[in-house]
Amino acid sequence: MQLTEAIKTRQSIKKFSDKKADWRKIVQAIDSARYTPMAGNNFSLKFILVRNVEKIEKLKAACQQDFVKTPYVIVVVSDYNKVKKLYGKNGETFGKQQAGAAINNILLTLTNFGLDSCWVGYFSEKLVKSALKISDNFTVEALIPVGYRHKGYSHKIALKTELENILFFDSWKNKKMSEEFRVSDLPTE
Repeated sequence: MQLTEAIKTRQSIKKFSDKKADWRKIVQAIDSARYTPMAGNNFSLKFILVRNVEKIEKLKAACQQDFVKTPYVIVVVSDYNKVKKLYGKNGETFGKQQAGAAINNILLTLTNFGLDSCWVGYFSEKLVKSALKISDNFTVEALIPVGYRHKGYSHKIALKTELENILFFDSWKNKKMSEEFRVSDLPTE
C-alpha cells in the first residue's frame, strides 16, 4: 500500500472480528513510532501492548467506550519530565507533539498492514494508570484498540474539508495564489 492510500483510507474502527491479529505486525507498528520527529532527539514515549482480557475490560471502562472484541490495545505514555529538562515549560508542548506524530505513524503502519484501529483520547487517566500500574510521573496520551474490523461493521466515510478552505499563501486568509501556485494544477491522487 502506498503512503497516500494509507492516509486516505485509515478509519477509526471500534468493532472487531474474532480473527486474531498478528502481534508481530502490531510491534512493528509501535516500532514505527521511533522514527518520528522529536525535540532535541530526546524520545520521551513508552508503549504498553495489552492483550490480557481483564485489563482490556478495565481500559474499556476507563474510556466509557466499548471496543467490541478488540484483541489488543496499545497504550501510549509520555515522560514530560524528560523533555522539560531540556526545554523547560515548553517541554510538555513538545512532548504532546511527539506523541501525536508517533500515534499517527502507528495508525498508518497498522493500516498499511491491513489492521484496523482507533485513536482514543478520551479516558480516565487515573483508571488507566491503575489498571496498568503506570507511575504517576508519566502521562497517558492515547489508547489504540487494534484488530480486524467486524464484517458487519459499516463505518461512514467522513467528508474531508476542501484544500481551498484551509490553505493560505504568504499570509493569513490570503487564498490568492501567484501564477506559480494553482491548486487546480495539483495531482488528484
